[in-house]
Amino acid sequence: MTNSPVTDLATSAADLVSAAVRDEATTAATTAASAAGVEIRELTEVADLTAVATLFESIWRTDPGSAPVTGELLRAMTAAGNYVTGAYEGDELLGACFGFFGRPSKGSLHSHIAGVAPKAHGRGLGFALKLHQRAWALAQEVTVITWTFDPLVRRNAHFNLSKLGARPARYLPDFYGPMRDGINGSDDTDRLMVAWELTGSPVRAAARGEPVRCDAAALRERGAALALSAASDGRPVIGSADGPTLLVAVPPDIEALRRTDPAQGRSWRMALREVLGGLMAEGGEVLGFDRAGWYVISRERSW
Repeated sequence: MTNSPVTDLATSAADLVSAAVRDEATTAATTAASAAGVEIRELTEVADLTAVATLFESIWRTDPGSAPVTGELLRAMTAAGNYVTGAYEGDELLGACFGFFGRPSKGSLHSHIAGVAPKAHGRGLGFALKLHQRAWALAQEVTVITWTFDPLVRRNAHFNLSKLGARPARYLPDFYGPMRDGINGSDDTDRLMVAWELTGSPVRAAARGEPVRCDAAALRERGAALALSAASDGRPVIGSADGPTLLVAVPPDIEALRRTDPAQGRSWRMALREVLGGLMAEGGEVLGFDRAGWYVISRERSW
């Protein structure tokens, strides 16, 4: 049986994480938390875990009985040695992150959910939470963290691929099935699975505040093809997939679009699935994301 790219990444780390890299990660995490004005704590007590579940429910605005996680689940996960943290300003919980170990036995960590209260947006709490998770994982000799995100959400693509330096591994159509909440609406839950190679140069640089940058405008001047773009009325337009470098667009605000024009939101979902999902299935490598709203794809794999 052939291993997945994520499994290969986890099992290819033959050497233990050096003390220098662990110390570097701890310093970066501490600096990020200080810059965000929070303290990040590992959580194990029932009251704290219940507060985390309540925070996630408020962020995702879920239907009754459809909370993203429960306090009971988090309690069981922490008892088994998994990861739950909260970002606090004083005694107020402003953000949280939850992950659990994946295969092979504790060879990777899957970060299932992370969220920040709307009142704390723009302070760098998400970055601080992820850097704490990285430092914690490296202390466990884990060198890869995976997670999924909605590839249509522009700010998340920028955060994950540029600010954190994670690398897309797979496109997953309708991964979770129906999730009727204030973010996903009634759309299919397509996701991009990313692998965060914790000791790799791009990730170490990103942790120091040096993001992975892509310049779609410059690439267009050099002949990059528009595999997916937006028409003047905002609808998706599938273009040419010829050439070694391709650009794939996403709309400015898919969450607002789902509320105001659900049909066009679904059109973007299907177009991105066809183009980005198709290119990745054919071996195309996502090099990064331009904050202006473009995935940059290479059809000449470098790994």
